Amino acid sequence: MDMHSMICFLGASILLTLAPGPDNIFVVTQGISRGRKAAVFTALGMCSGLSVHTTAAALGISAIFYSSALAFCAVKYAGAAYLMYLAWKAIQDRNALKLKSSVNPLSCFALFRRGFIMNTLNPKVALFFLAFLPQFVSGNSQHVALEMIFLGLIFMVQSVVIFTAIGVLSGQIGNYLLKKPRLARKFSWATAGIFAAIGVRLALAER
Repeated sequence: MDMHSMICFLGASILLTLAPGPDNIFVVTQGISRGRKAAVFTALGMCSGLSVHTTAAALGISAIFYSSALAFCAVKYAGAAYLMYLAWKAIQDRNALKLKSSVNPLSCFALFRRGFIMNTLNPKVALFFLAFLPQFVSGNSQHVALEMIFLGLIFMVQSVVIFTAIGVLSGQIGNYLLKKPRLARKFSWATAGIFAAIGVRLALAER
């Protein structure tokens, strides 16, 4: 891949990452409700999930979601169910807003796992990588799979940077809400609504 193609790929990746979508909303929600540290771990989990989609696209596994309606529906409904579970957990936790210092290592791992699962169980991301990455692979490349994996790593790195910045900013908003308990309690319901809305959107997604 030449430098021009690399710059075009990086620019397109940044614009796609910044575009409003479920991933951004998820990170913002975690940052506001649990602080910037939690948002960063959530973002790392989600970006780690991209490695699964990158590998699947490079090896042709993602093509299964394109050719098999059953496989696509199975994964998307599993992802939707998981988001509904997160919505239920948000309602259970009426005091969702917590100081960033209260996020212990165990909960950090849980947040990382939450972001990883959410991203991995989204077949739309798998189809996106299957369509997006090959456009920037050299036409005469003899190592298409390796080049796709390399591009996926670049996409993942820039996603970590952007999502981390989003998490830090949303964490600052969360610190403001901590000073307003009544508003904080309402936000737990808003969080549940956001998770449920993303879940419904995923459940209704088509190939």
